[in-house]
Amino acid sequence: MRLSFTKMQGLGNDFIVFEAPAGMELPSSEVFRRLADRRVGIGFDQALVLMPPARDGFDVFYRIFNADGSEVEQCGNGARCIASLVARKLSKSSVRMDSPGGQVNGFLRDDGLVSVDMGVPNFAPASLPFEASREADVYPLRVGEKELQIGAVSMGNPHAVMQVPAVRDAAVDTLGPAVENHSRFPKRANVGFMEVVSPTHIRLRVFERGVGETQACGTGACAAVAIGRRWGLLQEEVQVDAPGGRMFVRWPGPGEALWLTGPAVTVFEGTVEV
Repeated sequence: MRLSFTKMQGLGNDFIVFEAPAGMELPSSEVFRRLADRRVGIGFDQALVLMPPARDGFDVFYRIFNADGSEVEQCGNGARCIASLVARKLSKSSVRMDSPGGQVNGFLRDDGLVSVDMGVPNFAPASLPFEASREADVYPLRVGEKELQIGAVSMGNPHAVMQVPAVRDAAVDTLGPAVENHSRFPKRANVGFMEVVSPTHIRLRVFERGVGETQACGTGACAAVAIGRRWGLLQEEVQVDAPGGRMFVRWPGPGEALWLTGPAVTVFEGTVEV
Protein backbone atom coordinates (compact mmCIF):
# COMPACT_ATOMS: atom_id res chain seq x y z
CA MET A 1 0.00 0.00 0.00
CA ARG A 2 1.27 3.46 -0.90
CA LEU A 3 0.85 5.99 1.89
CA SER A 4 0.77 9.75 1.31
CA PHE A 5 2.03 11.81 4.23
CA THR A 6 3.08 15.29 5.32
CA LYS A 7 6.29 15.69 7.32
CA MET A 8 5.89 18.39 9.98
CA GLN A 9 7.81 19.64 12.99
CA GLY A 10 7.30 21.83 16.02
CA LEU A 11 10.61 22.99 17.50
CA GLY A 12 12.37 19.93 16.14
CA ASN A 13 9.78 17.50 17.54
CA ASP A 14 8.95 15.87 14.21
CA PHE A 15 6.03 13.93 12.80
CA ILE A 16 4.49 12.31 9.79
CA VAL A 17 0.83 13.18 9.40
CA PHE A 18 -1.50 11.18 7.19
CA GLU A 19 -5.21 10.66 6.66
CA ALA A 20 -6.84 7.30 7.34
CA PRO A 21 -10.28 7.09 5.75
CA ALA A 22 -12.91 5.04 7.58
CA GLY A 23 -12.14 1.35 7.24
CA MET A 24 -8.47 1.79 6.36
CA GLU A 25 -6.15 -0.74 8.03
CA LEU A 26 -3.45 1.19 9.90
CA PRO A 27 0.23 0.26 9.66
CA SER A 28 1.43 -2.25 12.26
CA SER A 29 3.77 -1.36 15.12
CA GLU A 30 6.59 -2.96 13.16
CA VAL A 31 5.86 -0.74 10.14
CA PHE A 32 5.74 2.40 12.30
CA ARG A 33 9.13 1.47 13.81
CA ARG A 34 10.60 0.99 10.34
CA LEU A 35 9.22 4.28 9.04
CA ALA A 36 10.51 6.11 12.14
CA ASP A 37 14.08 4.92 11.53
CA ARG A 38 16.14 7.96 10.51
CA ARG A 39 18.56 5.93 8.37
CA VAL A 40 16.34 3.54 6.44
CA GLY A 41 12.90 5.12 6.89
CA ILE A 42 11.42 8.62 6.94
CA GLY A 43 12.38 9.49 10.49
CA PHE A 44 9.99 10.91 13.08
CA ASP A 45 9.21 11.06 16.79
CA GLN A 46 5.49 10.38 16.29
CA ALA A 47 3.09 9.40 13.52
CA LEU A 48 -0.17 11.37 13.62
CA VAL A 49 -3.14 9.64 12.02
CA LEU A 50 -6.09 11.83 10.97
CA MET A 51 -9.49 10.14 10.97
CA PRO A 52 -13.10 11.22 10.43
CA PRO A 53 -14.54 12.71 13.64
CA ALA A 54 -16.61 10.31 15.75
CA ARG A 55 -18.60 13.13 17.41
CA ASP A 56 -20.63 15.97 15.95
CA GLY A 57 -19.06 19.41 15.97
CA PHE A 58 -15.46 18.25 15.52
CA ASP A 59 -13.25 18.74 12.48
CA VAL A 60 -11.01 15.70 12.95
CA PHE A 61 -10.14 12.79 15.25
CA TYR A 62 -6.47 11.90 15.57
CA ARG A 63 -4.40 9.02 16.92
CA ILE A 64 -0.73 9.12 17.90
CA PHE A 65 1.93 6.42 17.47
CA ASN A 66 5.41 6.75 18.91
CA ALA A 67 8.62 5.88 17.11
CA ASP A 68 8.63 2.52 18.92
CA GLY A 69 5.19 1.70 17.49
CA SER A 70 3.26 2.17 20.73
CA GLU A 71 0.05 4.21 20.70
CA VAL A 72 -0.23 7.11 23.15
CA GLU A 73 -3.01 9.42 24.26
CA GLN A 74 -1.82 12.95 23.53
CA CYS A 75 0.90 15.08 21.93
CA GLY A 76 1.04 18.87 22.34
CA ASN A 77 3.42 19.72 19.50
CA GLY A 78 1.60 17.22 17.32
CA ALA A 79 -1.74 18.84 18.15
CA ARG A 80 -0.34 22.19 17.00
CA CYS A 81 0.82 20.66 13.72
CA ILE A 82 -2.54 18.98 13.14
CA ALA A 83 -4.38 22.22 13.94
CA SER A 84 -2.22 24.09 11.43
CA LEU A 85 -2.69 21.46 8.71
CA VAL A 86 -6.44 20.97 9.16
CA ALA A 87 -7.26 24.66 9.62
CA ARG A 88 -5.45 25.62 6.43
CA LYS A 89 -7.09 22.78 4.53
CA LEU A 90 -10.53 23.92 5.70
CA SER A 91 -9.67 27.64 5.28
CA LYS A 92 -10.44 28.27 8.94
CA SER A 93 -8.56 30.02 11.71
CA SER A 94 -9.73 27.61 14.42
CA VAL A 95 -10.45 23.89 14.62
CA ARG A 96 -12.03 21.50 17.11
CA MET A 97 -10.08 18.27 17.37
CA ASP A 98 -10.81 15.02 19.20
CA SER A 99 -8.25 12.49 20.40
CA PRO A 100 -7.81 9.58 22.83
CA GLY A 101 -6.57 12.20 25.32
CA GLY A 102 -9.69 14.34 24.93
CA GLN A 103 -10.82 17.44 23.08
CA VAL A 104 -8.25 19.97 21.86
CA ASN A 105 -9.13 23.34 20.30
CA GLY A 106 -6.54 24.88 18.00
CA PHE A 107 -6.13 28.47 16.76
CA LEU A 108 -3.91 29.98 14.07
CA ARG A 109 -2.50 33.29 15.32
CA ASP A 110 -1.73 36.34 13.23
CA ASP A 111 1.96 36.06 14.15
CA GLY A 112 2.17 32.61 12.53
CA LEU A 113 2.24 30.64 15.77
CA VAL A 114 -0.39 28.09 16.74
CA SER A 115 -2.15 27.93 20.12
CA VAL A 116 -3.90 24.85 21.45
CA ASP A 117 -6.19 24.45 24.45
CA MET A 118 -4.72 21.40 26.19
CA GLY A 119 -7.47 21.10 28.78
CA VAL A 120 -7.29 21.10 32.57
CA PRO A 121 -4.25 19.42 34.16
CA ASN A 122 -5.27 16.39 36.22
CA PHE A 123 -3.17 15.72 39.32
CA ALA A 124 -5.13 12.68 40.54
CA PRO A 125 -2.69 9.72 40.56
CA ALA A 126 -5.27 7.42 38.96
CA SER A 127 -5.50 9.73 35.93
CA LEU A 128 -1.93 9.05 34.81
CA PRO A 129 -1.97 6.27 36.17
CA PHE A 130 0.57 6.53 39.02
CA GLU A 131 0.64 4.32 42.10
CA ALA A 132 0.25 6.49 45.19
CA SER A 133 -1.86 6.23 48.33
CA ARG A 134 -3.12 9.80 47.91
CA GLU A 135 -2.66 12.91 45.78
CA ALA A 136 0.32 15.04 46.78
CA ASP A 137 2.33 17.99 45.48
CA VAL A 138 5.58 16.02 45.67
CA TYR A 139 6.19 12.26 45.59
CA PRO A 140 9.38 10.44 46.62
CA LEU A 141 10.44 7.99 43.91
CA ARG A 142 13.18 5.44 44.54
CA VAL A 143 15.42 4.88 41.50
CA GLY A 144 18.33 2.60 42.32
CA GLU A 145 20.23 4.20 45.18
CA LYS A 146 18.58 7.59 44.63
CA GLU A 147 15.34 8.95 46.01
CA LEU A 148 13.98 11.52 43.59
CA GLN A 149 11.35 14.15 44.34
CA ILE A 150 8.85 14.36 41.49
CA GLY A 151 5.55 15.95 40.58
CA ALA A 152 3.02 13.87 38.64
CA VAL A 153 0.28 15.13 36.34
CA SER A 154 -1.79 14.01 33.38
CA MET A 155 -2.06 16.26 30.35
CA GLY A 156 -4.11 13.56 28.64
CA ASN A 157 -0.92 11.48 28.94
CA PRO A 158 1.27 10.70 31.99
CA HIS A 159 4.09 13.00 33.11
CA ALA A 160 6.68 12.97 35.87
CA VAL A 161 8.48 16.28 36.45
CA MET A 162 11.55 16.98 38.57
CA GLN A 163 13.35 20.25 39.24
CA VAL A 164 17.07 20.37 38.44
CA PRO A 165 19.68 23.09 39.01
CA ALA A 166 20.67 23.15 35.32
CA VAL A 167 19.17 21.15 32.47
CA ARG A 168 22.52 20.96 30.68
CA ASP A 169 23.84 18.81 33.54
CA ALA A 170 20.69 16.73 34.09
CA ALA A 171 21.06 12.94 33.93
CA VAL A 172 18.43 12.64 31.22
CA ASP A 173 19.97 9.57 29.57
CA THR A 174 19.95 7.52 32.79
CA LEU A 175 17.13 8.89 34.93
CA GLY A 176 14.82 9.37 31.94
CA PRO A 177 14.39 5.69 31.05
CA ALA A 178 14.51 4.65 34.72
CA VAL A 179 11.57 6.89 35.62
CA GLU A 180 9.74 6.22 32.34
CA ASN A 181 9.67 2.50 33.09
CA HIS A 182 9.27 2.72 36.88
CA SER A 183 6.84 0.17 38.32
CA ARG A 184 4.73 2.95 39.85
CA PHE A 185 3.83 4.11 36.32
CA PRO A 186 1.90 1.11 34.92
CA LYS A 187 1.62 2.73 31.48
CA ARG A 188 5.09 4.32 31.64
CA ALA A 189 5.62 8.08 31.78
CA ASN A 190 7.11 11.08 30.01
CA VAL A 191 9.88 12.50 32.18
CA GLY A 192 10.58 16.24 32.43
CA PHE A 193 13.73 17.88 33.80
CA MET A 194 12.88 21.49 34.67
CA GLU A 195 15.27 24.34 35.44
CA VAL A 196 13.49 27.39 36.84
CA VAL A 197 15.23 30.53 35.53
CA SER A 198 12.60 32.92 36.88
CA PRO A 199 8.87 32.82 37.70
CA THR A 200 8.15 33.46 34.01
CA HIS A 201 10.93 31.40 32.39
CA ILE A 202 12.02 27.75 32.54
CA ARG A 203 14.39 25.53 30.63
CA LEU A 204 13.21 22.00 29.94
CA ARG A 205 14.44 18.67 28.64
CA VAL A 206 12.01 15.77 28.25
CA PHE A 207 12.61 12.05 27.90
CA GLU A 208 9.50 10.98 26.02
CA ARG A 209 7.80 7.65 26.56
CA GLY A 210 8.51 5.34 23.65
CA VAL A 211 10.84 7.81 21.90
CA GLY A 212 13.69 8.98 24.15
CA GLU A 213 14.83 12.56 24.55
CA THR A 214 13.25 14.84 21.96
CA GLN A 215 14.05 18.36 20.85
CA ALA A 216 10.80 19.58 22.40
CA CYS A 217 7.70 18.10 24.04
CA GLY A 218 4.49 20.12 24.07
CA THR A 219 2.64 18.16 26.74
CA GLY A 220 5.93 18.05 28.67
CA ALA A 221 6.04 21.87 28.65
CA CYS A 222 2.44 21.96 29.86
CA ALA A 223 3.17 19.44 32.61
CA ALA A 224 6.27 21.30 33.79
CA VAL A 225 4.40 24.60 34.07
CA ALA A 226 1.45 22.93 35.81
CA ILE A 227 3.79 21.31 38.36
CA GLY A 228 5.86 24.49 38.73
CA ARG A 229 2.70 26.49 39.37
CA ARG A 230 1.55 23.95 41.94
CA TRP A 231 4.90 24.20 43.69
CA GLY A 232 4.56 28.01 43.82
CA LEU A 233 7.55 28.59 41.55
CA LEU A 234 5.89 29.98 38.41
CA GLN A 235 3.44 32.66 37.34
CA GLU A 236 0.50 32.35 34.94
CA GLU A 237 2.46 32.90 31.71
CA VAL A 238 5.75 31.08 31.24
CA GLN A 239 8.35 30.95 28.49
CA VAL A 240 9.60 27.39 28.03
CA ASP A 241 12.97 26.93 26.34
CA ALA A 242 13.58 23.43 24.99
CA PRO A 243 16.63 22.23 23.04
CA GLY A 244 14.65 22.76 19.82
CA GLY A 245 13.34 26.23 20.60
CA ARG A 246 10.80 28.25 22.53
CA MET A 247 7.19 27.59 23.56
CA PHE A 248 4.79 29.62 25.67
CA VAL A 249 2.43 28.15 28.26
CA ARG A 250 -0.39 29.98 30.00
CA TRP A 251 -2.27 28.41 32.91
CA PRO A 252 -4.49 30.61 35.11
CA GLY A 253 -4.68 27.91 37.76
CA PRO A 254 -6.75 24.99 39.14
CA GLY A 255 -9.90 24.19 37.20
CA GLU A 256 -8.80 26.30 34.23
CA ALA A 257 -7.63 25.14 30.79
CA LEU A 258 -3.94 25.32 29.96
CA TRP A 259 -2.79 26.88 26.68
CA LEU A 260 0.29 25.95 24.66
CA THR A 261 1.65 28.23 21.92
CA GLY A 262 4.48 27.66 19.46
CA PRO A 263 5.38 27.08 15.81
CA ALA A 264 4.07 24.36 13.52
CA VAL A 265 6.06 23.91 10.31
CA THR A 266 5.42 21.81 7.20
CA VAL A 267 8.72 20.30 6.02
CA PHE A 268 7.73 18.32 2.93
CA GLU A 269 5.11 15.99 1.47
CA GLY A 270 5.79 12.50 0.19
CA THR A 271 4.63 8.94 -0.37
CA VAL A 272 6.00 5.67 0.96
CA GLU A 273 5.25 1.98 0.50
CA VAL A 274 4.04 0.32 3.70
